Amino acid sequence: MSQATLPDLPYAYDGLEPYISRQIMELHHKKHHQTYVNALNAAEQAYAKASTPKERIALQAALKFNGGGHINHSLFWKNLAPSAVEKKGHGGELKAGPLKDAIEAKWGSLDVLKKEFNAATAGIQGSGWGWLGLNPSDKSLAIVTTANQDPLLTHIPIIGVDIWEHAFYLQYLNVKVDYLNAIWNVIDFQEAEKRFVEGASAKL
Repeated sequence: MSQATLPDLPYAYDGLEPYISRQIMELHHKKHHQTYVNALNAAEQAYAKASTPKERIALQAALKFNGGGHINHSLFWKNLAPSAVEKKGHGGELKAGPLKDAIEAKWGSLDVLKKEFNAATAGIQGSGWGWLGLNPSDKSLAIVTTANQDPLLTHIPIIGVDIWEHAFYLQYLNVKVDYLNAIWNVIDFQEAEKRFVEGASAKL
């Protein structure tokens, strides 16, 4: 059985500043994501050794939580890029193409999507994730939320935003809306468009 490993970030820890601080990125990646990886590997090893259905059932919650944490964060890091506003990269830029066309067809503009996405995600009770997802059956975009570290299973994830406090509290304190407004400056729409095109062309 291959073990999960912590993926490298595709940018420096300070690459997303000023929108996400180096301190947050180091803590989030090195500590929180690494903890999910370690716990997932431990749970998978225990599951492999379990000899009864009761023992395997008892491990389901740990597999779901830590497996989801690993899956979600691995996507999240690739979902971000240094900001075009700060002349560091292409983060926050939605260029003409299939994803922009689909967003404008559904919401009229990116600004409307951001507003509705932020409202839905800020409304999560406790911890969770906000998603722009692609419905695999009708290929339509939708705003979806999941609780805790539950991965997005009903839709193909196009953009995911971590709304756990460890993702923003050191910088934005308890003002989730400020974090949600800021993160759009470092969303990697090029990566999101790749997922969108792959998902839209996939056969059921």
